[in-house]
Amino acid sequence: MTENTETRQQGKLHKLFDRNFLDYTSYVIRERAIPDIDDGLKPVQRRILQTLHNMDDGRFHKVANVVGETMKLHPHGDQSIFAALVNLANKGYLIERQGNFGNIFTGDQASAARYIECRLSPLARETLFNKDLTEFVDSYDGRMLEPVSLPAKLPMLLLLGAEGIAVGMATKIMPHNFCELLKCQIKHLRGKQFTLYPDFPRGGIVDASNYEHGNGRLRCRAKIEKVDDKTIAVTELPYNLTTQSLIDSVEKAAKAGKLKIVSINDYTAEDVEVEIKLPRGVHADETIDALYAFTDCEVSVSPNLVVIRENMPCIVQVEEVLRHNTDKLQQDLEKELNIERGRLLDKLHARRLEQIFIEERLYKEIEEQISYKAVISTVRQALFPFADELVRKVTKEDVERLLEIKIKRISRYDINKQQKEIQTLEKAIATIEKHLEDMVGFTIHYVEALLKKYGKKFPRRSRLEQFDEVNARAAALSNIKVAYHRESGFLGHKIKVENTKKDLELTCSEYDRILLIFKDGLYRVVNVADKVFIGSNLLWMGVVDNDLVFNVIYRSGLENLTYVKRFKTPKFIINRDYRLFPEHKRSIIQLLVVGDKDVRARVSFVPSARARYNRLEIEFDDYLIKGAAAKGKRVGNRTVRSVANLTGKPRTKPQTLPSLPGFAKTEGQ
Repeated sequence: MTENTETRQQGKLHKLFDRNFLDYTSYVIRERAIPDIDDGLKPVQRRILQTLHNMDDGRFHKVANVVGETMKLHPHGDQSIFAALVNLANKGYLIERQGNFGNIFTGDQASAARYIECRLSPLARETLFNKDLTEFVDSYDGRMLEPVSLPAKLPMLLLLGAEGIAVGMATKIMPHNFCELLKCQIKHLRGKQFTLYPDFPRGGIVDASNYEHGNGRLRCRAKIEKVDDKTIAVTELPYNLTTQSLIDSVEKAAKAGKLKIVSINDYTAEDVEVEIKLPRGVHADETIDALYAFTDCEVSVSPNLVVIRENMPCIVQVEEVLRHNTDKLQQDLEKELNIERGRLLDKLHARRLEQIFIEERLYKEIEEQISYKAVISTVRQALFPFADELVRKVTKEDVERLLEIKIKRISRYDINKQQKEIQTLEKAIATIEKHLEDMVGFTIHYVEALLKKYGKKFPRRSRLEQFDEVNARAAALSNIKVAYHRESGFLGHKIKVENTKKDLELTCSEYDRILLIFKDGLYRVVNVADKVFIGSNLLWMGVVDNDLVFNVIYRSGLENLTYVKRFKTPKFIINRDYRLFPEHKRSIIQLLVVGDKDVRARVSFVPSARARYNRLEIEFDDYLIKGAAAKGKRVGNRTVRSVANLTGKPRTKPQTLPSLPGFAKTEGQ
C-alpha cells in the first residue's frame, strides 16, 4: 500500500468518525438530555404522557403496562422509561400515583412497575392535550404516531425543572412555584415587569442573591429547628438532597472532629424529621452553625438554563422562557377558538340548511326527478333564494347530507326545538368572536381560572431569605493541640510537649492560622500542620486574631538602644517571613505581652554612678498603637540590662520625675 493511498483511507475514516459523532451529538442533545422550550419536556417524558393520554379511560393503569406501551414510541430500554415516569409522577403535577412510588425525602426507591399504578391528573388532562394543535410524526419503527411537541398551556419547563448532561453541554433548570408562574404570566399579559425565583419540593431556605435569571448561583439550606439545648431537628431539606445523604454528611463531619453529636435518627415519613442529639458541653446554637459550615445542610447550586429552541440548543433566562410560554399560550388559545368557531359555523350551516329544506318543503321538488344528478341540481336551485340566510355557499356535500335525511325525521320535525338550537349556536359563535377580539383578556381569564382551580394544591415550599456565609473558622471546634518542641525545633499537632517551661502549646481548630513570633523579630503565619521544622528561636505563638494587641520591648543591635512599640495583628501572606525591626545579630525582643489594657513592664538599666535612676516603669497604655513595622519610642539613652513584666502586679508608688519624651513616670532607686 502506497503512502498516498494510506493517507486517503485515513482521511475517509476521519470523515466517517466526524459525521457519526456529529449525528450522535445532535441526537443526545435534542432527543435525550435537553428539554424543549415549548412544552418543557424531554422526549421520554413527552412519550410517557402521550401514552397515558392514549390509554386514558379514567382508571389507574399498571405502570408496567404504561412502560410497555411507551416502548412503542421510545427506542430505549424499559428502565429509562420507568425511572422517568417515577420522577415525573413524584413532581406531583401531571401524574396521579397509587402505590409506593418511593420517597423524595429519604431517597427510597419505588416498588417494581408491576405493583404500582398511575393515570393522568386532571391538571394534565386539562392543559396538555389537543390533537387539533399537535403535530405528529412517525415513531421510530413507523408503526405509530408521536407528538413533536405537546400544546402545553402551562410553563412546564419552569414548573418541573430539568437536569441533563449531553455532549459538550449540560442543563440544570430549577423548578418554580405553580401559583407564582401563573401570576407572572398574568403580569406579562398586562405589560408589567416580573421576577421569578425557584421553589423546591423538599422546602428549605434559598438565598438567591447571586441568582441571575435562571443562571448564576444559589445557596440552599436545610431548615433546622432547635428543639431544646441538646436536641436539633432538621425539618426541610436543600435542593436535591435526601435525608440519607444529609445524615451521611453529618456523620462524616462528626468523625472528622468538626462537630460533636451523640446520635442522629431519621423519623421521616410524609414530612422530613431528622433528630440530632448533642453531648454535654455542646450547645445547639453552636452546632447549627457547624452543620451549615461543614455538612450538606448548606449546599451551593449552579443553575444553567439550556433549552432546545427551534431545534437548536441555547442559553436563555427564566423571564424569557415564561414570556415565550405565555405568548405561545395566547396563540394556542386563539387557534382553539378559531377551530371551535369553525365547527360551530359548520354546525349552524347544517342546521339552517335542514330547517329551510324541511320547513319550505323543498324535498317535494325532487319527486318528479329521474336522475341523481337532476335531484342535486334541483335542490341547489331551490336553496338559491335562501343564500342570504346561510353561513356560506351550498356545496355538493351539503346537498347529499340533506338527501340522506330520513322521512321519520321530517315527520317528527320540531320547528321550535330547531330554532332554539340555532339560537344557541349563534350565541356561542358570538361569544367566541367576542373573545377573539380581546385575546389578552381571554388568556388572563383562562390563567386566572387555572389558578383558582388548582392553586391551593401547590403552596410555596422553599423560603426565600438572604443569609450570611457561616465562618468555618468560627464554627469549627477547637479540638486540635498544636505543640512546639524547642529542643528539636518542630511544631505541629503530632508533636508532644516534654518541658512545659521551655516548650509551647495551644488549642485550635483545623481552620485556624498560627502566628509565630521569633526572638530576633521575625514573624510568620502558618497553617495547622502535622509536623514542620521552624527552629529553636520561637518566642511566642498563637491563633491569628485581628483584635490582638502586641506590646513589645526590643533592643536594636544597630544602635544598641531599646525601643517600645504597640501594634495589632499585622497583614500577612501564609508562610512568608516578615520582620518587626531590622535584622541584626544583636537585635532581640526583650519582652512581648499580648493585651490591650493595663499592660506594664519594668526596664532596668545598666547601673551608672552618675545616673539618678536605674529602672523605669512603662505603662503601655501611654503609647499609640501603630503598624508592626513602626520603629517605636526609645527608652532613654542608656543600655537596658533587663526587662520585667509587671502586668497584673500591684503598682508601686511613683516619684515625681521630669517629663521625658516617650517615658512613663519612674521609681527611683
